[in-house]
Amino acid sequence: MMNKRRVVITGLGCATSLGDSVDVFFDSVCKGKSGISNIESFDVSQYPVRFAGVLKDFDITKFVDVREGKRMDRFCQLAIASAVQAVKDSGLDFSKEDLNRCGTIVGSGIGGIQEIEQQHIRLLNKGPRAVSPFTVPKLMGNAACGTISMMFGLKGPNFCVVTACASSSHSIGEAFFNILTDRSDVMVTGGSEAAVSPVGLSSFCALRSLSTRNDAPQLASRPFDIDRDGFVLAEGAAIVVLEEYEHAKKRGAKIYAEMLGYGATADAHHITAPPPDGEGAARAMEIAIKQSGVAKEKFDYINAHGTSTELNDVAETLAIKKVFGEHAYNLSINSTKSMIGHSLGASGVIELVVACKTIQTSVIHPTINLDNIDPKCDPKLDFVPKTAKQRKVNYAASNSFGFGGHNCCLVVGKV
Repeated sequence: MMNKRRVVITGLGCATSLGDSVDVFFDSVCKGKSGISNIESFDVSQYPVRFAGVLKDFDITKFVDVREGKRMDRFCQLAIASAVQAVKDSGLDFSKEDLNRCGTIVGSGIGGIQEIEQQHIRLLNKGPRAVSPFTVPKLMGNAACGTISMMFGLKGPNFCVVTACASSSHSIGEAFFNILTDRSDVMVTGGSEAAVSPVGLSSFCALRSLSTRNDAPQLASRPFDIDRDGFVLAEGAAIVVLEEYEHAKKRGAKIYAEMLGYGATADAHHITAPPPDGEGAARAMEIAIKQSGVAKEKFDYINAHGTSTELNDVAETLAIKKVFGEHAYNLSINSTKSMIGHSLGASGVIELVVACKTIQTSVIHPTINLDNIDPKCDPKLDFVPKTAKQRKVNYAASNSFGFGGHNCCLVVGKV
C-alpha cells in the first residue's frame, strides 16, 4: 500500500490590480488599499458601470520577450507573469527534475475574450483575410497552461479547468490530487482572467450583477455590508507551486503551507444564483475539512468568496455557520475582493495566495468598506472590518463559488 503523500506550497506569484508581485499585493491588502479605478483602456462613457479592478502599467516584457508577449492574450500574459514569479520563488530548477513528473493545471472562466473582440472587429471591418493566424492560440482557454508547460518543459498533466469563478480553485484541487495519487511530484497551478473589455463589461452590466457606484469606485466592493449593490469586475492572475513534501524537504525548499483538503460540489439549483441556504457551499467545506483531518474547532480563518452581492454573501454566511456551528464566532472571515474586485476564474488562487501569506505572517487583512454588516450576514461574526488584525493562523479555508452552481473549498495549514 502506498504511503500517504503530503502536498505543500513552495512558490507564489500573482498579478492583480494592486501590483504584479506577491509582496506588493499582500502589503497593500494588509493596509486596506483599494485597487479599483476608472477604466481607461476603452471608452466607457455609454456604460452604466465605468470602473473595475485593472492592473495598470503592466509590462509583459518583464517576464518574456516582446515577440512572445505579443502572441498572448492578456489573460495568458497575466498567467505567465505569475508563473515566472512562482517558479522563481519556489527555487525549483526544472533542469534537475524528472519533467514527466511535473505538470500544470491553470483555469480560466472566460479565457481570451479580448482577442475574440479584436479579431471580430477586424473581420467586420476588413474581411476574413485580415483575421490573425494567432487568433485561436490566443483565445483558447488552455493557452495559459500550454504556454507554461512549454516555458518550463513540464511534460506531466497539462489541462485547463473552466468552472466560472471556481476555475482556479478547482485547478489547484485537481493538481493536489495529482500529487496525492503519485502521478506527479510538482504542479504549477492556478488561474487567470482578463475580462475587463467591452463585451466582458457590457455582459455583466446586462446581468445587473455589478455595483454602479461610479462616483466612488473604491467604495463599491463592500462584501457583507448592508449597502452593497453588486460586485466589481476585475482582471488578475495567480499561480502557486505545489510539491510533494519529501521532494520539497529534500531540496531544502521554503514551505508556505500544506495543502490538506479539497471539496467540490454542485448546487444543481440555478445557472447564476446559489441556493438561499448555501447548502452546496456547506457540503464543499465539509468535504474539504473531512479530508484534511483537522477538527473544526482548530480552524482560525476563512478567506470567503465574499463577492459583495446580496445572494452570495448571505448564502456563504449561512453555509459557514452551518458547517462550524458555534465555532463560526471564533473564526476570522475576510474578503479580498473588497480591495481588488472579483477576478472571476482567477479569484480562488489569488485568495489562496492570501491564505498562505496569512499563515506565514500572522496578519489577517481587513474587509474594507464594511460600515454596517447586513443583519442577514450576522454582525456577531468577525468579518475583520476595515483594519487588519494580528492572529496566529494554523488552519485556514478558502471558498470559491461559480456560476453554474460550482462550489469549491481548499484547506491549508501551517507545516
